[in-house]
Amino acid sequence: MSRETRNTIYLQGIILAAAGILTKVIGFVYRIPMANLLGDQGNGIYSVAFGIYNIALTLSSYSLPLAVSKLVSYRVAKKEYRNARRVFRDAILFALIVGTAACVLLYAGADALEALYHRPGLAQPLRVLAPTTFVVAILGVFRGFFQGHGNMVPTALSQIAEQIVNAVVSVIATYQFMSLFASSPEVYAYGAAGGTLGTLAGALTALFLFFWMFWLMRGTLRRREAGDASKRERNRMIAGELVLTVIPIILSQTIYQIGYTIDDFLFGNLMAEQGFSDAVVSSLQGVFNTQYNQLINLPVAVATAMAASTLPGIIRARVQGGADEVNQKIDAVIKFNMVIAFPSAVGLAVLGGPIVKLLFPSLTQYQDLAAHLLMTGSSAVVFYALSTITTSILQGQNYMRLPVIHSGVSLAIHVVLVYCLLKYTDLGVYGLIIGNVSFPVIVSLMNMWSITSKMRHHWNIGRVFGIPLVASAAMGAAASAVYHLVYALIPHNVPALLAAIVAAVLLYGALILGMKCFTKQELLDLPMGARLVRLMKIR
Repeated sequence: MSRETRNTIYLQGIILAAAGILTKVIGFVYRIPMANLLGDQGNGIYSVAFGIYNIALTLSSYSLPLAVSKLVSYRVAKKEYRNARRVFRDAILFALIVGTAACVLLYAGADALEALYHRPGLAQPLRVLAPTTFVVAILGVFRGFFQGHGNMVPTALSQIAEQIVNAVVSVIATYQFMSLFASSPEVYAYGAAGGTLGTLAGALTALFLFFWMFWLMRGTLRRREAGDASKRERNRMIAGELVLTVIPIILSQTIYQIGYTIDDFLFGNLMAEQGFSDAVVSSLQGVFNTQYNQLINLPVAVATAMAASTLPGIIRARVQGGADEVNQKIDAVIKFNMVIAFPSAVGLAVLGGPIVKLLFPSLTQYQDLAAHLLMTGSSAVVFYALSTITTSILQGQNYMRLPVIHSGVSLAIHVVLVYCLLKYTDLGVYGLIIGNVSFPVIVSLMNMWSITSKMRHHWNIGRVFGIPLVASAAMGAAASAVYHLVYALIPHNVPALLAAIVAAVLLYGALILGMKCFTKQELLDLPMGARLVRLMKIR
């Protein structure tokens, strides 16, 4: 693979990762006022509704970007552009069918789910989210089609536009709904429904943006297809391949998502058995799903974006190159993720309290709990990032069933562990933390074992994991010291936190480069890597 090709792959990955980070940051920005408007109880209803919605999305559309990207990129690598377009058309039909089914089932089953989860008011946000499943199914096909052509820019732009509209509409609708239904006993449920309205508006915005970009791209597609002399694939064969590709991805992603909603179900019912009120249970779930999970998921967005951008590159390396190129790409991509995941986990552990205090000032009752949850469970960042990227690697090498098996084994252990912790101990929400960390640990270990045995990959443990871990530990100690020192001089949270973050970033960057985590070639493969090489005078 030429340096130009590698640079393009890295650049596309960085574009998508940057968009993922930006959308997560926007998500944080709007969730702060929304969370403060809803309160802990409203956040609990909102988070449970989104857990159920995510399962519906997983079954209907989350698999489509990855599946369509895989099928399209394989044909594009062989210059079969007409067959790539046929994949797109069949995928649209598939999305119409499954999106409609998910929409109808979620809307019609809202009341039954409310009773099942013991969450009064849960039906309102679920009915608002129902049509969103249809929109996102179509949206997923467009994203997969562009990603399969190696172009991550449309996905990045659509994600940013979607999140901006989501943010504005969610906050305004939450405020308006809670004001309008202020006298209703279900005011928190209506507030949560207002928040979910932004999700629908954002998805529609992204879909219209893709319609426009696809229209602009039509000339390029026609020119490519005009010179395509490849054999026409039958629609039946493409449809069969699409289904066979989608099913393993659906199963693996469903297992990921179903773990969260099973936790919500177990926590709600087992805590109720112990005498906790619905309001307290919803509040605790609000803390876990909002203050903890939202902060944990921010750095994991980088791994998700890199996984999406890595898949076409791995397929191209397998089709056009060989095992050495694939193995080099595995090390580079995992290392890139670990360089981000380790400091994120350490930073959340040592600065979790100040961050929660800054972001959620009105949720004072559970601020200490949120800080302790972050300190206890921040390592999940590393393992979710690792499990996500290794799953994508295995799927890119056509080991589609292995991640499903690994996730299924991990989920079975997870459910038993969480049930026992909630049923037979007094750990409460900390039982969810233990389960949240154990699940990706097991998946990561099994995925890494399969990559080693199936692909004959040799792990460079020191460079890929050791250096980021050591540098992050030193960074965490320095960040904690700077925070307390500045706070002693200026007893205010914001300046102390900002000083600690700046010190942490500068020290960590210096340590990563100074300890030679990246080789000269790996730096050169990165966009603007030549400047770093000259700056650090690396030979």
